[in-house]
Amino acid sequence: MRRTAIYRDEFFLQHQPGYGHPESPDRLRVIYEALDKDGLGDRFVRPQFGPADADVLRLNHSAALVARVAATQGHETIALDADTHVSARSHEAACLAVGALVDGIRRIFAGEIDNAFCLVRPPGHHAEQENAMGFCLYNNVAVAARWAMRELGLKRIMIVDWDLHHGNGTQESFHDMKEVLYLSTHKYPYYPGTGAALENGMDKGEGYTVNVPLPGGQGDLEYARIFNELVVPVARAYQPELILISCGFDICKGDPLGDMQVTPDGIAWMTRKMVEAAAEVCGGRLLVTLEGGYYLNALRNGALAVLAELSGEPIAGWPVNLSAEKAEQLAKTKAPCPALDYALLLAREFWPV
Repeated sequence: MRRTAIYRDEFFLQHQPGYGHPESPDRLRVIYEALDKDGLGDRFVRPQFGPADADVLRLNHSAALVARVAATQGHETIALDADTHVSARSHEAACLAVGALVDGIRRIFAGEIDNAFCLVRPPGHHAEQENAMGFCLYNNVAVAARWAMRELGLKRIMIVDWDLHHGNGTQESFHDMKEVLYLSTHKYPYYPGTGAALENGMDKGEGYTVNVPLPGGQGDLEYARIFNELVVPVARAYQPELILISCGFDICKGDPLGDMQVTPDGIAWMTRKMVEAAAEVCGGRLLVTLEGGYYLNALRNGALAVLAELSGEPIAGWPVNLSAEKAEQLAKTKAPCPALDYALLLAREFWPV
């Protein structure tokens, strides 16, 4: 069993976007309750961690954005845009979310843990350097990557984003540099409108952005093929020192914001492939952070599937364990996926896939 850390805190429930908003505290509450049932969470490491300060946030965001979000502290129900609402404690929760990722990376490189799942909110991958948007205040994964580059001297970080929506903020943060390779699978065209296949970076970063824009309706077999034939080969070619995953469960069947058909088996397979890739290329250094996902049952079961694969042991009593038969099917899939075929064609200009 690997030393898998869970980053959780009741304070994340203090972020209250408002009645009826899909990014509600219940998203974490259902996961936390599942982990507390029968002491399930006791099998994981529970580190203590604190919030990121403004200096860390400014590694990826403008001082103006940090000041704007910080100014909402103590005020009820402020809309930063049509989708992104904050409450009195939202800024503090957002700082704590970034702090969780930073602490997880620090502990992974210190050898205290093998990998981690940051069960945090608000999510982050839509937040741009100048703008909060898409339910996101700060770009958790982008700030953490910048911190790892500055504090640990990392030269190659891979960010894999399987959220339903394209991580425009993450792509924007690193599109002109080779120190971070960003690979995203997402529905397109869909919010936020970015992530076309031809968006592959610029200047020194050309080829270090890989997008797989999907039309919708894809399930376990298609996603497994994407990871088998594109994501893992790109990781092998890039040889990252750290792999970060923006994990969105809004690709799961039944999500109210999407029409993808991924089940916990598919989530488990994608996680397993990234665990294997990390073991092969970077000593197992892998950190997962929660992004979207709005169907609570799928969110809970998907999170447990991720944790089972990170830890390397099935979770007894939960319907999230990938069977040998399903794993064999996913390993061999050749499900038709024209978007992948095109992405492979483009990626071959830069990577041996």
